[in-house]
Amino acid sequence: MNVIKTSLLVGSLLLLSMTAHAQPAIFKDADLKLGQKLIAENKCVECHASKVPGDGSAIYKPKGRINTAGLLRGMVEQCNTELNMGMFPEEVNAVAAVLNREHYKFK
Repeated sequence: MNVIKTSLLVGSLLLLSMTAHAQPAIFKDADLKLGQKLIAENKCVECHASKVPGDGSAIYKPKGRINTAGLLRGMVEQCNTELNMGMFPEEVNAVAAVLNREHYKFK
């Protein structure tokens, strides 16, 4: 393979890997590590599992309810408010970004 073809292949692979993890603009600067930490500390998975059958994952993607990144962020804010969690806006955004990456996959 010549150098040009190799460069094109490498460039294409890098572009694909970048777009595979793309987040919507609303989550552009979200701290994913912080989001994961907050999900664990606040026992989000355990709470969801107590509300729906199985491991709690059925709570994600309820039909017709959350179909945009903005609505997802709003739902996390609703949990924050209802449960008096005291998360700051950037923390809510971080949690929503993790949920998007792992469950919703909005682009």
